[in-house]
Amino acid sequence: MEYKLLDGKATAAQMKQEMAEEVARIKAEGGKVPHLAAILVGHDGGSETYVASKVKTCGEIGFKSTLIRYEADVTEEELLRKVDELNNDPDIDGFIVQLPLPKHISEQKVIEAIDYRKDVDGFHPINVGRMSIGLPCFVSATPAGILELLKRYHIETQGKHCVVLGRSNIVGKPMASLMMQKAYPGDCTVTVCHSRSKNLKEMCLQADIIIVALGVPEFLKGDMVKEGVVVVDVGTTRVPDPTRKSGFRLCGDVKFDEVAPKCSYISPVPGGVGPMTIISLMRNTLLAGKKEIYK
Repeated sequence: MEYKLLDGKATAAQMKQEMAEEVARIKAEGGKVPHLAAILVGHDGGSETYVASKVKTCGEIGFKSTLIRYEADVTEEELLRKVDELNNDPDIDGFIVQLPLPKHISEQKVIEAIDYRKDVDGFHPINVGRMSIGLPCFVSATPAGILELLKRYHIETQGKHCVVLGRSNIVGKPMASLMMQKAYPGDCTVTVCHSRSKNLKEMCLQADIIIVALGVPEFLKGDMVKEGVVVVDVGTTRVPDPTRKSGFRLCGDVKFDEVAPKCSYISPVPGGVGPMTIISLMRNTLLAGKKEIYK
């Protein structure tokens, strides 16, 4: 079967262009330019890369951006003070605290301290709750990016069996919830599988759409999918690769060369879901700046 790539890089570039034009219009009309702030604690390699990419994309779209750095030994108290300050800063439309945080800081406490109206990551329980009952909210960036990818490639979802592999609060759970909403993309019959699932292979073989977010390199093999399936690979694990200048390559959760020939559509790693995650965060920032979700 001849598969088509769900090209997140090209789709994100298109969305970036659309947003840049909108920001230029806002500027021309004398409106307020959206302002995104990011708090980065410590020097985690992955987090550094993500945040640098977010700051760069802000610049390309025409947003204002602020990066606030702390060393890994910052106290929870000090971090929460900063969150409170950003909540009360009228110039900042949205902000994120880059996860993971050092062990001595409660991630949940920090997430809940963020004003949900500025929570462009979509992790606050109010946004999560609103999402689960279909109310306007900030949808977390990776699931929002996946929905946008399915939409722009006109993937049929109504009545399809969608299997979500993984149940994290950041991808698996929201993805399952969104794919069953009365909307497009959505209206699916959704099965959630995870590390404790017994008949995982049988479930995958029944799926029309598989969204893989386990963080286990090359977990989904060719014998686990049926012909014509749509596969979205959310995994990005750094695996050592001495042939690369960086010393590693990014590896997805799907054994691409085995699975792709059976697919109608498949997202690559890198260049699939990754760019869509960052652009979806930007779209949330634009929505926050325009006060479109919370007046």
